[in-house]
Amino acid sequence: MTGPEQTAGPRMIAISSGKGGVGKSTVTANIAVAMAEAGLSVGVVDADIYGPSIPGMLGIPGTKPAMTPQQMVIPAEAHGVKVISMGMLTDDDKPAILRGPMVTKYLQMFVKQVDWGQLDVLLLDLPPGTGDIQLTLAQAFPLAGAVVVSTPQDVSLKIARRGLRMMEQVNVPILGVIENMSGFTCPSCGTVTHIFHQGGGEAIAQELGVAFLGKVPLDPNVVDCGDDGTPLVKAAPGSPAATAYCQVAAALAQTGDSTGGIATPFAWSIADGAGKPMPAVPVTGGAPDKLAALDHDDGGLTLRWADGFEQRLAQRDLRLACTCAQCRDEMTSARLLDPDTVPLDTRITRIWSIGNYALGLSFTDGHDTGIYTFKALRAMHGTELEDV
Repeated sequence: MTGPEQTAGPRMIAISSGKGGVGKSTVTANIAVAMAEAGLSVGVVDADIYGPSIPGMLGIPGTKPAMTPQQMVIPAEAHGVKVISMGMLTDDDKPAILRGPMVTKYLQMFVKQVDWGQLDVLLLDLPPGTGDIQLTLAQAFPLAGAVVVSTPQDVSLKIARRGLRMMEQVNVPILGVIENMSGFTCPSCGTVTHIFHQGGGEAIAQELGVAFLGKVPLDPNVVDCGDDGTPLVKAAPGSPAATAYCQVAAALAQTGDSTGGIATPFAWSIADGAGKPMPAVPVTGGAPDKLAALDHDDGGLTLRWADGFEQRLAQRDLRLACTCAQCRDEMTSARLLDPDTVPLDTRITRIWSIGNYALGLSFTDGHDTGIYTFKALRAMHGTELEDV
């Protein structure tokens, strides 16, 4: 459902990493169980389509999901956490050989066509990198934020920085950095050995101005627990690593969305007004790249930003400003669209949200492939409206 009648969904938090092998899925599984133990209703989407590992870590490998009479997928449940994964749809040794559009289809299904019930938090365990899956999720869903997992070693931290920057570019709030595999404590003598250096995660968080959520030390039991399908926070709740997981989970549970952004997702049909989005709740010192409200009339599209700035953009000007591959050369940015082919009476017919960072617009000439980022809209020269 879209529009003013829609109810608030769960807070969607992406757990990401710049590179593989940093223990991101292990962190996700343990954080999810820790949140459930604290009384939250939690779901996990294993968005690593090609290398799903969450079902095994939670002890539900090979579980085939059932369907409701309404043809919604019923997620599996383990340790109080609801789960959907490609690993539940294919045999254990069968690879997921999928092109990009099919990956997008599965991701949409995992979020929209699963009978999650009433969730407080939905964790998205992303594959490593900054590719198609990350961009699809950022465009399709209003993520409450992202967490970046890294080890303390320099190469991991450098790649983690890229992941942070990617999330920033699509207006996904960075909830913090987790430093995994942070030192190993000898079970015999208690000596701490920093195998992958130390302090790098905290340093990069400080450098980029985001929260440092904590250090998770190496624990040999993590491997056995993951293979047995019982997360460490359940198998050894008093261990230093389990304590760290619980602290991270508590910190994420307390983070709220006070950015002043417009209510998303939405798809607004101009002709009948269906799906018009609710304006944002005003916040003090709103960000200039957050859209707080929008309206439409014959004069154009009116945008009000979270910092109070308001502008009106002509509909034909918006059509001419499209930067999609049909209208602009992708390599040179040279305009391909001939302005003389765009009628003077061009109108917007539909407006929809693209993640937290852009709008999609459909026009009377049938064009609907442009992505209008908030940054680009804010920079357009329109009619500046005085505060009322």
